[in-house]
Amino acid sequence: MDDVRTQFGRIIKEIRTSKNLTQEEVAFRAGMSVPYLSDLERGRWNPSLAMMVDLGRALELHPSELLKDLSVDTGAAPPRRRRPEE
Repeated sequence: MDDVRTQFGRIIKEIRTSKNLTQEEVAFRAGMSVPYLSDLERGRWNPSLAMMVDLGRALELHPSELLKDLSVDTGAAPPRRRRPEE
């Protein structure tokens, strides 16, 4: 199973290309840079909730549509994350 960031990026790209939109068009509509959108599509970044809402608007769909096809193992333990230094 691919990482959720990789899956999310693939979903964004599939939706964008199915609507015949360029990265430039979607980035402009979402108020983000083209390099950031490109990195999202390649699974390099974890977008914020606000950014997912902006992407949904840019792609003319409800933000939940961006998440509905993610494959998530609900039985797996959450990954260990580093705690910020106090």
